[in-house]
Amino acid sequence: MFSAFRPSGRNLRAWQLGVLVVFMLLWHAISRNDQYAFFLGEPVKVAGRIWSWFLPWEVAPNALFPDGLPGRADVYVHLGVTLLETLLAFVIGTLLGLVFGLWLALAPTASAILDPYIKAANSMPRVILAPIFALWFGLGIWSKVALAVTLVFFIVFFNVYQGVKEVSPVVLANARMLGASGRQLLRTVYLPSATSWVFSSLHTSVGLAFVGAVVGEYLGSARGVGYLILQAEGTFDVNTVFAGIAVLTAFALGLDGMVGRIEKRLMKWQPRQGETEKL
Repeated sequence: MFSAFRPSGRNLRAWQLGVLVVFMLLWHAISRNDQYAFFLGEPVKVAGRIWSWFLPWEVAPNALFPDGLPGRADVYVHLGVTLLETLLAFVIGTLLGLVFGLWLALAPTASAILDPYIKAANSMPRVILAPIFALWFGLGIWSKVALAVTLVFFIVFFNVYQGVKEVSPVVLANARMLGASGRQLLRTVYLPSATSWVFSSLHTSVGLAFVGAVVGEYLGSARGVGYLILQAEGTFDVNTVFAGIAVLTAFALGLDGMVGRIEKRLMKWQPRQGETEKL
């Protein structure tokens, strides 16, 4: 019954927008109760917080906003810090994961020796490292970058490691028969295989970089969207908390969309599933 109904194109967008509208109307109806509004916030006031963050002009008191809106436009500084931390963590974590993944995949002895330590580090909750990084790097951006790098690194590392291990023995044998050196094998066989696995993990990596930056700000910082949310929680301002969550969600979706476009352009050479089956 449900499998036969598959909206597509404009119909799909309409259904997605309809779900959002229904959710917002339901939230607004529930928030009419003051007790529920204290815990769940009010969508109109949440929108007002976002307005006051991004727009410089003030809003006079009216029916929707009895107290008016200040219009500070100061979120750009905090958001810029969070995005910078995310970008640095994504780039550094990806490069480190690529380098160490290639090295251990091509060095069986080192891989066997370090295997238990890598598994132990991966199984450790990285959030507990935030106070240590704050002690080492201070409350600036680098303690947040370090925390986010630990999240990105293992995703990329294991994908690269698996990508190198998945290289076809037939391809390697043919390349060696043609006289390919170790450096040529690395450049023409191992790196393309590992890179394709890195691209497949880009969405997860950028999401974890964003999460690591925000969590680091939340645990200790003086700037960033996570800092704004922490300050709002300290004063039981649930509307500002939801406003911060909404802003973070919107920019996380934007980053994910950018990664998706980059991935499509870089992976044009990869055959589609149907083409692979025909071959």
